[in-house]
Amino acid sequence: MCSVCGCGDSHIEEHDHHHDHDHHHHHAPHEPAHRHDHAQPQPASVHHHYYHHGDVHHHVHYHGAGPESAASSAGHHHHHEPEKTPHGDLHYGHGEAQTHVSGVSQRQLLTLEQDILGHNNHIAEHNRAHFTEQHQLVLNLMSSPGSGKTTLLVETLKRLKSYCHCAVIEGDQQTSQDADRIRATNIPAIQVNTGKGCHLDADMIHNAYHQMEMKESGILFIENVGNLVCPASFDLGEHFKVTILSVTEGADKPLKYPNMFAASQLMIINKIDLLPYVNFDLNACIEHARRINPNIQIMRLSATTGEGMDEWLQWLSDRQEILHS
Repeated sequence: MCSVCGCGDSHIEEHDHHHDHDHHHHHAPHEPAHRHDHAQPQPASVHHHYYHHGDVHHHVHYHGAGPESAASSAGHHHHHEPEKTPHGDLHYGHGEAQTHVSGVSQRQLLTLEQDILGHNNHIAEHNRAHFTEQHQLVLNLMSSPGSGKTTLLVETLKRLKSYCHCAVIEGDQQTSQDADRIRATNIPAIQVNTGKGCHLDADMIHNAYHQMEMKESGILFIENVGNLVCPASFDLGEHFKVTILSVTEGADKPLKYPNMFAASQLMIINKIDLLPYVNFDLNACIEHARRINPNIQIMRLSATTGEGMDEWLQWLSDRQEILHS
């Protein structure tokens, strides 16, 4: 899980308009990160809770007698041995941190995760309060690469733009290709390139949002970096997480990448027009998703043929009404 590595530096496209505001500022694009020196942390354990109204919350519980025992514990680098199965398979996700980085102890990983996610969540709450105050419904669209989320977004915008103000923040490691596709629909879009980073974070969204002109109520779509792992852990300040899964990917994805589906309120099964041509068990996929998240909503559609798009647009309209009520 990359919440322990702080991967990547982001680059946000510059535009001619700028905003002066009182919000707290962090590292601007290309600005070197500041070094933070902290006292030795206490040992800790993190419990991950997936709430169906939005986000993954990480509760940290400290153990030990105090700073002295913490310093003693932090001084030891305990090698994390994977769990082994009779077949020789290795599982590195059963330690305290549920991940593995060579040379870093599980408790050090927990402390890093606490620092990174705690800082991110603070900014995310600020973002969400601002979005809600402006009556802007914000969606975090997540999927693996090639699921069709940009095509779905383009087709959605074509249908919405005559009666709903929309804007898009696009996340990719490199290029502005997806943002260019959005702009071709005459919808404002900001591209965020994350470099080596595999997900967007709340600070990137804060900076990108203030590059665009979105003063009236409407819908802000955030298209996250194509990745079924890391984006699930990072709250951006959105109101809803939407995971898009195409029928070309396999019905077992909810079981293989459970955090993504546990954190989402809606799963869209895309490219259903291809069902006759691929080996995809639709019922099994739905069963797997509900096993991970019993409350997840599921819809099936094809952005190419338009089948199921009316249900998707109605879902968006219903969420706007809830936000405005």
